[in-house]
Amino acid sequence: MVTVDRETAQTIIALTQRLLDAIAKGDWETYNDLCCPSLSCFEPEAGNCLVIGPAFHKYYFDHSQNTPVSSTAVPPVTTISSPHVRLLGEKKDVAVISYNRLIQASQSTTTKITYETRVWNKTNSNTWQLVHLHRSQL
Repeated sequence: MVTVDRETAQTIIALTQRLLDAIAKGDWETYNDLCCPSLSCFEPEAGNCLVIGPAFHKYYFDHSQNTPVSSTAVPPVTTISSPHVRLLGEKKDVAVISYNRLIQASQSTTTKITYETRVWNKTNSNTWQLVHLHRSQL
């Protein structure tokens, strides 16, 4: 494990927030740009089975009420709580962020909480791409 500097931690947190905002707004283009084409994940919607590639997630973007063309939909507010970032590898080219995700939807007064870990990889072009995620619900 490599100790993470404040600037890198803030970059990973900001990228993660940008990704979550894209999900909330139904912005497939931004989401897809931030993700590796072979993104892998474990999440409740997949029955906690391993899913690889973008097709699984694209379905939800295509059928979400929070699409850019849906002007009446108010996107949920997503907050990253208690983020913890660590860097891995000698090149410091892998970042792991773990956090609690709080989702407030305008349709209800309840807050949905998920526990998430995302793995970001720095590419040869010096940009970060999401390569794996694990999301659990309470």
